[in-house]
Amino acid sequence: MTELALHRGISLHRIGAMILRYWYLLLSSWPRLLELLYWPALQVITWGFLQLYIAENANFFARAGGTLIGAVILWDILFRGQLGFSISFLEEMWARNLGNLMMSPLRPIEFLLALMVMSLIRLAIGIIPMTLLALFLFHFNVYALGLPLIAFFCNLIFTSWSVGIFVSGLVVRNGLGAESIVWTLMFAILPLACVYYPVSVLPVWLQYVAWALPPTYAFEGMRALLIEKTFRTDLMLEALMINAGLLAASFGAFLALLRSAKRHGSLLSGGE
Repeated sequence: MTELALHRGISLHRIGAMILRYWYLLLSSWPRLLELLYWPALQVITWGFLQLYIAENANFFARAGGTLIGAVILWDILFRGQLGFSISFLEEMWARNLGNLMMSPLRPIEFLLALMVMSLIRLAIGIIPMTLLALFLFHFNVYALGLPLIAFFCNLIFTSWSVGIFVSGLVVRNGLGAESIVWTLMFAILPLACVYYPVSVLPVWLQYVAWALPPTYAFEGMRALLIEKTFRTDLMLEALMINAGLLAASFGAFLALLRSAKRHGSLLSGGE
C-alpha cells in the first residue's frame, strides 16, 4: 500500500501536501506573518491597560481580576481560529485555484481538514506571543487555568471551524461577492456570546439565543473559574454537544453548497 489513508479513502498525504502548501505561502510573505502577531498584541495591550485602570477604581473588578484580559484572549482564539481557516481558503479563491483542487484527487473532507490544521498553526503564531505579553505586562497567566483552559480552547476552536466551514461554503457558491461575510459574521456573534459580561445582562428573550451559542458557555465558564474559583464541567459538556451538532451541520452545508456551485458553474468561474 503506497499511500497512508484513513477510512473511506481520506489520505494523510494529500492533507499534508495542502498544509505544506499553505505553510510555504505563509512564510513567503512577511506581511502575513506580521498581521498574525500585530492584532493580538494590540488587543491585549489596549484591553490590558483598560483593565488596570478599572481594577484600580472598582472593587468588583479588583476582585474579578483577569476576567477582561481572559475574555480578550478567549475571544481572539475564537475569532482568529475562524479567520485562520477562512484566510487559507480565500487564498485559493483569490488565486482562482479552487476549481483545480476540486478536480484533483483531493477530497473535500481532506481540503477542510488541511484548513483546520492551518488555522491552528496561524492561531499559535498570534496567540502565544499574546499570552506572553499578558503575563509580562499584566501578570495574567492564562496557562495557570490548567485543564479548564483546554476545555475552553477546544470549544472555541470547534465553533470557529464550524463558522469557517459554513462561510467558506457560501463563498464557494456565491463567489467573492460574499467575501465580506468572512470578516463580519463572527462580530455578529460577539454581543450574543457575552464575551465581556454575563448572560444575565441580556434581556430574557435574548438569553435563550445566547445559550444556543457554544462560545457563551466558554466565557461564562471562564468567569466562574476566575471569580468563583469553580470549573463548570456542565457548561463545557453542553458546549461540546452543541459544537458537535454545528460541526456536522457545517460539513453538510459546505458539501451541499459545493455541489450547487459545480452544477451552476460558479466553481470554475474563479469566484466571479
